[in-house]
Amino acid sequence: MQSVKLAASALAIAAVSASAAAARDNVQVAGSSTVLPYASIVAEAFGENTDFPTPVVESGGSSAGLKRFCEGVGENTIDVANASRAIRQKEIDACAANGVTDIIQVRIGYDGIVFASQQDGPAFTAFEPTDIFNAIGAKVLVDGEVVDNPYNSWSEFNSELPDAEIAMFIPGTKHGTREVFEEKVLLIGCEETGAYEAMVSGGMSEDEAEDACLDVRQDGGKSVDIDGDYTETLARIDANPNGVGVFGLAFYENNQDKLKVATMSGIAPSTETIASGEYPVSRPLFFYVKKAHIGVIPGLKEYAQFFVADEIAGPTGPLANYGLVADPELAATQSMVANEETMQ
Repeated sequence: MQSVKLAASALAIAAVSASAAAARDNVQVAGSSTVLPYASIVAEAFGENTDFPTPVVESGGSSAGLKRFCEGVGENTIDVANASRAIRQKEIDACAANGVTDIIQVRIGYDGIVFASQQDGPAFTAFEPTDIFNAIGAKVLVDGEVVDNPYNSWSEFNSELPDAEIAMFIPGTKHGTREVFEEKVLLIGCEETGAYEAMVSGGMSEDEAEDACLDVRQDGGKSVDIDGDYTETLARIDANPNGVGVFGLAFYENNQDKLKVATMSGIAPSTETIASGEYPVSRPLFFYVKKAHIGVIPGLKEYAQFFVADEIAGPTGPLANYGLVADPELAATQSMVANEETMQ
């Protein structure tokens, strides 16, 4: 991993020596596999540039990380949860039930979800949400009727796509990426094909139709949930020349020697198109801090401030080099962290 040495100005926020006030002297972080590479870079830089120990950063997915975060307060629970989606109300309620009542939400920037395949595989270079829905939706619209998905190859529903077997590797349900994928690709594709309207016209409630739009097929590996991180998705694509995987932009950019990326709705994913809002499948990235642990676990607040410093999360910082799109409102986030402002 790239070593990050910072100038003195970047260290002002962390110029506090580690304390021996707590039995546990290092910050513990878990959660999103999308945020993992950014958090790992920050943790290493924090350990190298301050007197605090390097934080321990684990993956496991947004939902798993937030579940651990909400287990309670105390040195046997984690301090920070990384998430590629906003915390849900039911998770806030679970936190509160276990005494985790003061939560600081920190938005670190933005990332895009990309659709990538083998460099030398079929010409998967341009997708619409309708293509993804028709490929892996459990029920699709064929000749005006909602039926079990009959498609085996991409060209069966779009002659401009390759005549290649459908094999999509998508984030498992515990990953925050799955929620964004469902809302910004599957649901939109369902609506644009007319399947959603047909489901409602056929007697489903709007909620039932929306749930049906998000169901993916379970017939013979055409849609495969990946519960691990992006390296597992990459391994599946390495083994299947027809495979199309869902990745974060940063992971794709670091593996362009192995992968090619498709446009979505005619827009190529890039830092620029995500920052402008032009690329349609993008999302904010977060981490959550347990305020009750600030002042108890040495370096926790300093780590949070270090993470969102201009020199780290700004447009010229090391995270941008790994694909993070800097938040235009980063200064407001810095102020919020400095003042320990919690979610309302």
